[in-house]
Amino acid sequence: MGTMRVGLVGYGGAGRGIHARLVRSAGQQVTHVVTSRRGEQVEQDWPTAVVVPDVDALLQHVDDLDLVVVASPSGDHAEHAIAALAAGAHVLVDKPLATTTADAQRLVDAADGRLTVFQNRRWDPEQLALAGLLAGGALGDVHRFERRWERFRPQPMDRWKENDVEAGGLLLDLGAHLVDSAVQLFGPARTVYAELRSLTTPAPDDVFLALTHEGGVVSHLQAGAVVGAPGPRTRVLGRTAAYLVTSYEGEPTPFAALDDAYEESRRPGEPEHEGWLVTGAERVPVPRPRGGHQDIYPALARWALEGGAVPVDPADAVATAHVLDAARRSAEEGVVVTL
Repeated sequence: MGTMRVGLVGYGGAGRGIHARLVRSAGQQVTHVVTSRRGEQVEQDWPTAVVVPDVDALLQHVDDLDLVVVASPSGDHAEHAIAALAAGAHVLVDKPLATTTADAQRLVDAADGRLTVFQNRRWDPEQLALAGLLAGGALGDVHRFERRWERFRPQPMDRWKENDVEAGGLLLDLGAHLVDSAVQLFGPARTVYAELRSLTTPAPDDVFLALTHEGGVVSHLQAGAVVGAPGPRTRVLGRTAAYLVTSYEGEPTPFAALDDAYEESRRPGEPEHEGWLVTGAERVPVPRPRGGHQDIYPALARWALEGGAVPVDPADAVATAHVLDAARRSAEEGVVVTL
């Protein structure tokens, strides 16, 4: 497999902070970047890359690109992805694919197999560990899935993510991950109930979703920016046992004491753990599985260069957008929405 040539649309927190880092770790190359303010950073990071001012200029080089990565603000995703698809590119769009179901479906209809979505949390070790437990039946029949993405940021950042009431906020940002994770594990959602609030920012920064899946599992999904005592990251309740992840990506939480105690007492040769299999007062560490975000760009290269399987079916992102649209309606009207 050759080196994949990547064009990045945007060089901010997503473009530089996530995608460029993963491209480099996979031994691939950023060759073109759309940015109006970060040209010096591009030159430092990728000395041979071509910096262009907009997507139209990028697509003049489409024959020199194997993949276009849309890492612009969410409100621009649909416009930028449609342009790249029309130019014949393979396209990866950061989540959310679009801000509405209608725009997400429009992209899928135009894709012709050349579109995928950066649902990178499918590659999280916690997600991989939980999928393994479910496949092995360790939890028995699951009846509830809980996942929290909570932070304590009483002084919000002044960015589009916090200020754009249409395309920003935690529902579209973290909610897209939370819904995708729940649906991948437990199947399509059939009903949606939501509570959305804006406590410190114009866009929602306090989000609660309750999904009922077609198999009967209920998911409670929460995202918050003003949470001084974040709860356990993940709790999955089954008839046989529960799965518990107490902390996540270094976010402070009082529950991290359980993990700290284990790591302090872990003997040489014992595996790192990713969570706990819990039955009442008894808990057993769940080993961290192999794999992670470093596997995403090699999978993208196999897809774009060799015709391999699409890493994420964009139809899944349409289903997620449908849930998020329903969440807005539920919060506005105070009703449970049936999909």
